[in-house]
Amino acid sequence: MSSAYHHKVKQAINFLKESVLGGELKVTLAFSHQNEDAITISLAKKAGISFSVFTLDTYKLFEESLAYQKEIEKFFGIEIKPFSANNEAIRTLEEKVGEYGIFDSVELRKECCRVRKLVPLKNALSGYDAWISGIRIAQSITRNETKLLEHDKIFHLLKLNPIALFSDADVERYIKENTIPSNSLYAKGFKSIGCQPCSRAIQEGEDIRAGRWWWENPEHKECGLHVKKEIK
Repeated sequence: MSSAYHHKVKQAINFLKESVLGGELKVTLAFSHQNEDAITISLAKKAGISFSVFTLDTYKLFEESLAYQKEIEKFFGIEIKPFSANNEAIRTLEEKVGEYGIFDSVELRKECCRVRKLVPLKNALSGYDAWISGIRIAQSITRNETKLLEHDKIFHLLKLNPIALFSDADVERYIKENTIPSNSLYAKGFKSIGCQPCSRAIQEGEDIRAGRWWWENPEHKECGLHVKKEIK
C-alpha cells in the first residue's frame, strides 16, 4: 500500500493535470528560492502541463538565492523571468522607510513588501489564468486555511497550491528522492528564505518561520503575496 507521502505526491500531480489540462489554462509558477518552489516545478513537469516561471527580484535577495536561481534554471532546463519595482518606486520607498524603518513598525515593513513584491507580482500575473504557488499549511498559522485550489480575488485568477498538504518531512523527502538542488542557505540554518534584511537562521526547536520578520508577532508574518487584501 502506498504511504501517505506517495499519496500526496500522486494527488498533487493529478491535481495539476486536472486543473490545468482540463481547463486549458495559461499558467505561471512563482519561484521564491526555496525547496517548495523547486518541488512545484518538478510536479508541474511530471504533470505534463505548460507553464512559465517567474520570480520577484526585490533587490534585497541573498547572493546564495540568486546563485540557486541559476542552478534551478540549469537543473530543470527552464528560464525564470524576474519582475521588480521600477527605479522611481524604489527611490520613493527608500525615502519613506529608510534603512531601518522596516524594524520600526509593521506598517512600514509591509509598505516595503508592497512596493518590492506585491506590485511586481501584479505585473507577473498579468495575462494568466492561474498561478502555482508552493505555500503549505504547515508553514505558519497565517496559512492554516490554504486549499489546493483557490480563487484569487485580488488578481482575478485561480491559485493552485499543489503541496498545500505536504509536511516538512514530505518536502525534505521529495527533494532528496528527486536529487533536486537546494538553496545553500538551508545548510546555514535557514528554514524560510526571503529578503536578506528580513530572514535569519533559526535555532534548534524554533518554528520554521521563526527566522522571517522575527521581530514581529506570528500573525503578522506575511509579506502580502498570499494574503487576501487589495493591492494598490
